[in-house]
Amino acid sequence: MSTENTVTDHEVSEKLKGLELAQRSEQSTTGKLIYWIGVVFALAHIYFNTLGTWSELYVSAIHFGGFALMCALMVPMFKGGNRAQKSLALVLDLLLGIAAIVCALYLIGFEDALYDRGVKFAQWDWVFSVCAIFIALEMARRTTGWFIPCLILVALTYVFWWGKYIDGIFGFAGLSLETLLYRSYFSSEGMFGQIARISWTYVFMFILFGAFLVKSGAGDFIIELSRCAAGRFVGGPGFVAVLGSGLMGSVSGSSVANTVSTGVITIPLMRKAGFPARFSAGVEAAASTGGQLMPPVMGAGAFIMASYTQISYLDIISIAALPALLYFLSVGFFVRVEAKRSHAHAVELDTRPIGEVFRGGWHFLLPLVVLVALLIYGFTPTYAAGISIISVIVSSWLSKNPMGIKEILDALAQGSKNMATTAMLLISVGLVVNVVAMTGIGNTFSLMVTDWAGGSLLITLVLVALASLILGMGLPVTAAYIVLATLSAPALYGLMAESRLLDLMVAGQLPEAAKTIFMLVDMEKVALLSAPMAPADAQALLSLVPADFKGQLLEQALAPETLAMILLSAHMIIFWLSQDSNVTPPVCLTAFAAAAIAKTPPMATGFTAWKVAKGLYIVPLLFAYTNFIGGEPLEVLSIFIFAVFGLYGFVGFMEGYLEGRLNLISRALCGVTAMALLWPHGELMINLLAMLAFAVIFWLSRRNSETA
Repeated sequence: MSTENTVTDHEVSEKLKGLELAQRSEQSTTGKLIYWIGVVFALAHIYFNTLGTWSELYVSAIHFGGFALMCALMVPMFKGGNRAQKSLALVLDLLLGIAAIVCALYLIGFEDALYDRGVKFAQWDWVFSVCAIFIALEMARRTTGWFIPCLILVALTYVFWWGKYIDGIFGFAGLSLETLLYRSYFSSEGMFGQIARISWTYVFMFILFGAFLVKSGAGDFIIELSRCAAGRFVGGPGFVAVLGSGLMGSVSGSSVANTVSTGVITIPLMRKAGFPARFSAGVEAAASTGGQLMPPVMGAGAFIMASYTQISYLDIISIAALPALLYFLSVGFFVRVEAKRSHAHAVELDTRPIGEVFRGGWHFLLPLVVLVALLIYGFTPTYAAGISIISVIVSSWLSKNPMGIKEILDALAQGSKNMATTAMLLISVGLVVNVVAMTGIGNTFSLMVTDWAGGSLLITLVLVALASLILGMGLPVTAAYIVLATLSAPALYGLMAESRLLDLMVAGQLPEAAKTIFMLVDMEKVALLSAPMAPADAQALLSLVPADFKGQLLEQALAPETLAMILLSAHMIIFWLSQDSNVTPPVCLTAFAAAAIAKTPPMATGFTAWKVAKGLYIVPLLFAYTNFIGGEPLEVLSIFIFAVFGLYGFVGFMEGYLEGRLNLISRALCGVTAMALLWPHGELMINLLAMLAFAVIFWLSRRNSETA
């Protein structure tokens, strides 16, 4: 192996250190203990989510205790050493896990006693609340590195210590340590609050559902079906990566898991077809990142969005489907262009006919049908996931490898293992969310972002994108979304809603109820609202409305359904932008994982993945400036179709290539047509002319390719 490759492998190892779990052997005593703990806690969670009537606070505490124990055993306190050192580490890990269980049981057993004392802490209340927070910090450190524990410590100490020493808008008078510990441990607001509840309900049940699907053989069916559907086209292996990662992502919701599971197949296939190695790894990383955008799992994002926005989970995943498809098409366009430029050829994948593959695995689709049907009929997502797990078992009996007791137990254990690190992450982040709520720093941050942006929605989007990238360097995607949504969603929502309000004012269509609020500002100018206004005049009049009245004004001017869709758009923008850290240097674990498989330089691969994943930045602009989310079906379809051609044109502009090489004039025109198709001007004629121009450019590039 060359020196260059040695350095590259070392860099990859360092970057993935905080991500790859050093799990103890399945065959060891510890491995068997983890296995059976996983089975027991999976069954317990199924009970809690279907038949159980326990207090949510108590279930959250049990969720913490059980998965902290699993995490302690799965991820050793320190690695290496001789046999005696490993035995000592195991004892310490086991004691730490048992301490987590005891902390959970103490909360359940002594919560009433605390209230009987008038919420006055006894000695053991101090001990167990501090111990629980310490365990959460340690589990977060083991699974994600030092960033999250440091962030939590900064947040907690801000509340009772150094916040009072800060001048200005971020100054905080402070709360007592006793109050902080109570709200962090005993109340349903801190580590056992809303985020923990989302963890043991929606997230766990769908991760378990995914584990059953994979164990039943659905993962192999998805890859085989993707290879049959796309493998024999020009550049087909690249399309296999896009399609396979999208379908796998709809089940797993983890970009790195997608990369590892599908990349070992697709990256060698792409290289065999003639794609450059770095491009192959970049495509796999970008496609796998899109798995977190693909319903139904969406990397836990859909569940958290449903909780934050109070919009049903079914509505969110149905709305998210077309944008996710748009993203995968954008990645596919890069594959198509590179296939033409690199003269990538079709690869004989030695697969069965697609009809034969489908006939042999159609039953794997039944659980998804059951899931969607139950959601449509109004069952809760957790109940639907529970029934769908049963349907996975039943449908497997139609295959050559039916699931028996051993396979069911394996799936239960694997689901718990997959959940352990996610559970610790979400519970830990709940401490930060609690601090944001206690101190009001979220509203302060939103006002600051609005002030920095000067009321510009575009600048706000840029600031959110930068913040998501910085947070993503130290936080996993879901945690980055939670923190950023808590801090910046109100500002983004406010600006987007005001943009819709200004459109009504400019068009002279402001409802009468909303005009009465302007009477409190300037009686003389209210008459102007009855007729169309110049945008500058509308903006000037709106700026006179005090901030305290703007919320009421928006409620009077815009329908509740419109406001709900604007709120969902704001959260969807943040969630999409939170994905960019997966593929954007300097920290892009998904790209590094793909680079490790392709044996390419990690940082260079990261930049390639960043280029291929440009849809992460473009599609959120459609959320912000159009009715792509929440519009009428025909309007949404129109935006989608024009965006497809616009994204293809954008790829041609970026690469200087479509069917053939583009000269400077054609490349510039390609960029102009792409902008016209993606820009939210709302003029059908401009879009049609842009599509005509793009068709001409496409034809010219094809002719150049044929004559070359």
